[in-house]
Amino acid sequence: MSLRVVRRTGTESSRNRRSFGLRRAPPKNLRTRDFLSPSTMLNTLYADCEVPPAVMSKVTSLRGSGVLPMAAGEVMREGLRVRVDRAAAFRAVLAGGATEYLKPSGQKQGCVVINCPALHAKPNTPTPETLTLGQLRTVLLSDHVGALLRKQGFAVSYCPTLPDNSKMVTFLQALGVNWQTAPTSWSNEEREEKILEALENSSYREKETERGRRSSGGGGGRKAEEGEIDGELRVNLKRVFQEEGLLGYDPSIGTCTVHRDALSHLAQLDGAAGDCKVAKVTTVHVTSCQDEFRQQQMAVLWRASGAAHTQRHLVCGPVKTPGSQLTASEYLQLRRGQMKEASEMKYGDQVEGQTWDDIIRVMTSATVRFELLSTVHTSPVTLDVQREGSVSIKGPRGGVFVMYNCARLHTLFDSYERGVENGVYPEIPEGSQLDFSALKEEGEWLLLFNYLIPFSELLDQSGQALDCEGGGARVNIKTEQMCKFLVSLSKDFSSYYNRVHVLGEPLPHLFNQMFCRLYLLRALRELYHSALDTLNLPPIRQL
Repeated sequence: MSLRVVRRTGTESSRNRRSFGLRRAPPKNLRTRDFLSPSTMLNTLYADCEVPPAVMSKVTSLRGSGVLPMAAGEVMREGLRVRVDRAAAFRAVLAGGATEYLKPSGQKQGCVVINCPALHAKPNTPTPETLTLGQLRTVLLSDHVGALLRKQGFAVSYCPTLPDNSKMVTFLQALGVNWQTAPTSWSNEEREEKILEALENSSYREKETERGRRSSGGGGGRKAEEGEIDGELRVNLKRVFQEEGLLGYDPSIGTCTVHRDALSHLAQLDGAAGDCKVAKVTTVHVTSCQDEFRQQQMAVLWRASGAAHTQRHLVCGPVKTPGSQLTASEYLQLRRGQMKEASEMKYGDQVEGQTWDDIIRVMTSATVRFELLSTVHTSPVTLDVQREGSVSIKGPRGGVFVMYNCARLHTLFDSYERGVENGVYPEIPEGSQLDFSALKEEGEWLLLFNYLIPFSELLDQSGQALDCEGGGARVNIKTEQMCKFLVSLSKDFSSYYNRVHVLGEPLPHLFNQMFCRLYLLRALRELYHSALDTLNLPPIRQL
């Protein structure tokens, strides 16, 4: 993070930051500094690291929309240390409710089609019993990437469209995934025929003379097998990506025989792209490493049919379960059972009824999502699926821990509101009436500086990765960062909340500090909501 709060900095502040190479200090060093320009950097600019007073004055007097107010700067052995005026920063971020810090810095335009090959019919629609854990990972990544891009302003559609009320749709809904559906009677045959016609007339279609006539053992040729097209249709995919300058595709793709399931796949893609109301359409194929080659074939085949849309491939590593082989359905059942057992051990007979069913469903979804999404998407995920294991309600182990701490914030504000209703506490005043210098705890600054302030930049990253040109077919989006951000936030918030008594004695001289803390924690609650929204996880109000 730079010197800016989150919004745009002025030209001069950006130039000074680049010159000094100011870096945000790690949490353990926040007591002594907020930013540091290493001595190695200073030595390239000034002899013996002697920063001229006029330059130092410019750095510490930077002002402007979105610029963190500086308190002081000094040259030490390790470099130039810069400290932020913390009270002013708290006021700038919190007094207005921190709304500008909970959304991307700008809104993008365009349409993105998220294509998940694992859900395409081959030729039958997959079921939860046939879906592998690796394929489930691609589905959840598709859902997460789509939510991230929507926050940035992109119009997002999902491919393929699934039959309404199918087992797969019900399974995905249990995980909080609301995939696009159509009535069971819906047909895409007309679009499939148009794709077939386009490929038959494509300049990349391989002619009979190009491959030599195939001997059939009879005068009339062989009958097309199920799934094949009468009069075998082959397309030279290598020519497509070579002549059209497509980068990053496997050179061994070669020639592809077009089957009915491929036509169905392309027709689904064509329909999803056709539904976009804007000219610029980007398709992101979210596929496993095992299926990457096949999906590259599909992408180039779509190009051969005349589709000129930008296509990128988000490739996922495998999911390993040492000692066990589970389908996606079995895995979800296992985690749901473990979550219910853990809840019953903690809360006893309270765990019954629709409310608890909903809580267990959301907590199970959180567990599954954090297990499969907290790892860099190109790396393998190893799961512990031993049936005798359990899921901890409070342990810092991912989704459950995050949801628990979000619920603690809701409980805090419920307690405060009851106190207001009972006349114990006054209503929280406007931020302009508070003295934010009362926030002196290091944990309070850490929550603002490491989480609230940089969150907007975290939201920006997926769109920036998609905008990168010349990177080849693959796109690398840091999909693991939101889960890691939430776990780290929850650890630091839990440490602070266990140490600090927020709702203190109802004494007038203590109210200012209490209100400042409530402003901070209210912003954190909204931060949780915004971050969890990218994972399609609704917050739980109490646990």
